[in-house]
Amino acid sequence: MATFILIAGGWQSGWVYEQVSDILTAHGHGAVPVTLPGLGDVPAPMANLETHIEQAVRVVGAQHDDLVLVGQSYGGMVVSGAADADPSRLRALVYVDAYVPESGDSVWSLTTPRFREMFIDGAKADGLNCVPPPNMDPRCRPQPMGTFLQSIDLTGRWREVPRKVFVGAHGWEGSPFRDLYQRLSGDPDWTTVAFDCGHNVARLKPEALAEVLLAQV
Repeated sequence: MATFILIAGGWQSGWVYEQVSDILTAHGHGAVPVTLPGLGDVPAPMANLETHIEQAVRVVGAQHDDLVLVGQSYGGMVVSGAADADPSRLRALVYVDAYVPESGDSVWSLTTPRFREMFIDGAKADGLNCVPPPNMDPRCRPQPMGTFLQSIDLTGRWREVPRKVFVGAHGWEGSPFRDLYQRLSGDPDWTTVAFDCGHNVARLKPEALAEVLLAQV
């Protein structure tokens, strides 16, 4: 049986994957939804991308082998960093409408002007935390700005993971991931899947996402 380590997108934490986790465990697998520093009940305004990657590396290290590492949206940055640190223990990487960075990239550099403006507006209060956009789940927490601004440092070892999957969500406007999906669709090292839904795939299409994850074991 496999263990799925589940990293949420910006402002969110492990609760995003509740339904997906239930499906995975019903099939006999392990599911570890991760709450990254600053996105739970304890604020961490000085957390940055490196802080989050270090947390994910610790979670990976606490599990047995045969792991599937899953990242949604911002979580793709964390997944890439954690996989780069120790690819040998991972069976698959699954990016769920997520950033897939090269070394030196950041969320800020990879996203669109629309989202950069959203980050700036969200951080006006203290310059350290970006408040969640309107109409998000009340469990969302302010995102430490360092996680969006810090560049990632990768050796490229994450590419050694045998399976790499990108799940695109094509039912929302203004996505910064559509071009990435098209590029990866032509890459033989990747499997791509598209759903006609909004960005938050884990909550909008939990059964379909769980099916993609189960196909990796």
